[in-house]
Amino acid sequence: MSATRCGLSALPVLPGEVVLEAAREVRHRGGGGSVRGTLLCTNVRVAFVPGAQPPSFSPFLQSDYSVALRCIRTLVAASSFTKPTVLTASSTLTFIPEELAVFCQDFRLLRFHFPENGLGLQAFRVANAIAEARETATWPGDSRSHVDATMGDDEEEGSPPTLLFESLQDWERELQRLGAVGWRVSAVNERFDMAASLPRYLWVPSTLLDHDLKRTFAHFQERRVARLCWHHPNGSDLLRAAGFHAASEPGSEDIRCLEVLLGAGCRPCVLADTAELPSPPDIQLAHLRLQALCLPGAAADEKWLSALEGTRWLEHVRACLRKAVEVASLLAGKWCSVVLQEPSDRDLSCLLASLVQLLADPHARTLHGFQSLVQREWVAAGHPFPQRLGLCRDSPREESPVFLLFLDCTWQLLRQFPAAFGFTEAYLLALHDSTFLPYCSTFLFSCQRQRGRGGVQQPRTQTYTPVSGRWDPSPGSSTCRLPPVWAWGLHYSRQQQARFWNPAWDAGPVGTPDAVDPQNKGTPASAWSGSSSGAVLSLSKGSLTPQPFPWRSGRLPPRLLRWAPSLETLSDRGGDRIPTPPRGLLLPCAAGPSVRLWRRCYLRGLPEAQHGRLAPCPALLVEELALLQDRLCAWQQDRAHAEPASSPLAPSRQRCVAAIGGACRGPRHPGDVAVCRGAGVIATEGEGCTEGRSLPDAA
Repeated sequence: MSATRCGLSALPVLPGEVVLEAAREVRHRGGGGSVRGTLLCTNVRVAFVPGAQPPSFSPFLQSDYSVALRCIRTLVAASSFTKPTVLTASSTLTFIPEELAVFCQDFRLLRFHFPENGLGLQAFRVANAIAEARETATWPGDSRSHVDATMGDDEEEGSPPTLLFESLQDWERELQRLGAVGWRVSAVNERFDMAASLPRYLWVPSTLLDHDLKRTFAHFQERRVARLCWHHPNGSDLLRAAGFHAASEPGSEDIRCLEVLLGAGCRPCVLADTAELPSPPDIQLAHLRLQALCLPGAAADEKWLSALEGTRWLEHVRACLRKAVEVASLLAGKWCSVVLQEPSDRDLSCLLASLVQLLADPHARTLHGFQSLVQREWVAAGHPFPQRLGLCRDSPREESPVFLLFLDCTWQLLRQFPAAFGFTEAYLLALHDSTFLPYCSTFLFSCQRQRGRGGVQQPRTQTYTPVSGRWDPSPGSSTCRLPPVWAWGLHYSRQQQARFWNPAWDAGPVGTPDAVDPQNKGTPASAWSGSSSGAVLSLSKGSLTPQPFPWRSGRLPPRLLRWAPSLETLSDRGGDRIPTPPRGLLLPCAAGPSVRLWRRCYLRGLPEAQHGRLAPCPALLVEELALLQDRLCAWQQDRAHAEPASSPLAPSRQRCVAAIGGACRGPRHPGDVAVCRGAGVIATEGEGCTEGRSLPDAA
């Protein structure tokens, strides 16, 4: 049965997709009311086609009404005469369902009500078809077919491209933007013969030849060698690597190459492991508990808030934010080389490296900069998306939504610093739900090598530039090409995409590092009292301690035994654990009340709170409207009493969002800058906070 035979030409059918069953006159019940349409079950997804659609909008995927079969967590059939029944491929449906509830992995709840007008047989068939198709669901990429994704609108033409980091040009372009002098792009792994899970191209020191670089791969687990992932304008470098191989016994020449690679020969090298962060099994357990807590009925429990803390999900978010603040502060306050180490280098290193760049690099907080960040630190770096997101049924023990935890951390930053990001919560919600879509190539593979040998081949032109919403792969290839998830025009209308961009965004310096404050040069290496420029240190719980290389043979150099400073000494102000933040550096508050539940994401399955991903509920709209009115009144009062712009006494006009909204109270000190730890923002002109501290204007 095809969509055309069903009279459903409004549903774009994917290559290899077949409609198995359909039921007409079905009502979809959600937070926006009841919509009448046709419910279809295909071999790929469950789709609902509304009866009345705007003639100007025909999306490739009506995501609010559709769900991939592999993304269905629970399927429940209900009737007025029997108890609700959970449907599986082996279960037998013994009644005509009146309602079908589809619980999704992305916390959505789709409710479909069948009419009592003689169409009960259709309801029975479509419910059984969905239950059976879940077990045999296929991805479009499993068959080498081509997706002609040329419909829908996208971002405005001329917007900067999203780098996919599949080509040498993308790596060189990003390295040039960072201004990382002393680093180069190496093609030593272009054929994936050095490390199968690493990308084709790596950023390595210019002084290290590929011949010497090959010596270092064997000394890291899974041969995931240390390589640059970000460069700070003050000269500090952020690297990431797998754990040192336990059986490694490098010779003197190998040790020399390793020290050059880690930057330990010319400046302090700090090893920051992920032992303080939650493990993938801990993240999976917390996510399962959170899913159970956000089910209808569970939220009515009077001990719901206590149960929320019991899931430990927010605790994991706090731990990730604290660790990211430590690393970002260290990079901004010292001239050093920080190496993020994880045994596999494919999970928490991705999360930590991304968060550090969000805190320290304004370019990463733009929409296209954020998408390029995900492509480089997650997709190209080899994060196993299919296993971690549960898209592979053969590896349930490997499930762990590390990427979803990263999106939650990003939302926490967005909530605390609303004007520092070029995208909105609607964008994060769209990306959160797109991780479960089988129609895009971004999250279907575990590494670049698998992507090239699997059912989906990426085009050789490895930047996605929106041109009238079309995904134009390179011609001359017969392999399957699914578009990346960044082709938003395939899923959303132009009006919906307009909500992805933050109108209150304060762009600031988001270009090359030259655009950053030239006076912010950081602290030179000579400021590291008690340690030489070649010391190797370990960052743990905010303190730095000497850390020798874990080679089984070889004598430790004397310089490794010297005392190393802690994070307290990184600040010019005695007693402060966190140094004075340079311009562009975000220092969020990770205290208990400051980290909140992402309600618009996790509570969408509740009937009273369910709403579309792109529209808030009425209560939140009222809250936002009141906040905007308070800000408008404050701005109008300030403008009425402001001094002329030409006056030399007119202070700067940086605003504290929390203060304008009435959440920040404190003494007024004109000309000072106050860090509001409770709101995670910076205020000027006396909009201080009792929990804050005064800092010079240069901060």
